[in-house]
Amino acid sequence: MSGIRSGTDIAVATIEALIKATLIFVQRNRPASAKNEARLTLGRWLAVALEFELAADILNTAVTPTWSDIEKLAAIAALRTALNYFLEREIQQEASPEQRVAEDVVRRSDSVS
Repeated sequence: MSGIRSGTDIAVATIEALIKATLIFVQRNRPASAKNEARLTLGRWLAVALEFELAADILNTAVTPTWSDIEKLAAIAALRTALNYFLEREIQQEASPEQRVAEDVVRRSDSVS
């Protein structure tokens, strides 16, 4: 089920990125930040999809664990976690200062709850 969800997330992200890229290409007077915003949106969607894929692999291994499956899961988890870490780091570096402040407020409110 999670594999379907992550596939849907990737499809939606691709469609959204294509629409934004087409608008940027057609409307040349758009600000330079529009291109960066399209990249960041795609990156966020892909980060969510990576998390769903990892969850699906963990659930699959929990149902039918063999040592070979566990070794594969460990390698996949390490790679996906590294990819997600660097993707999130790039998103944080590229995000606007206002967006960073808003995300910090959300994180603080989540940690208080």
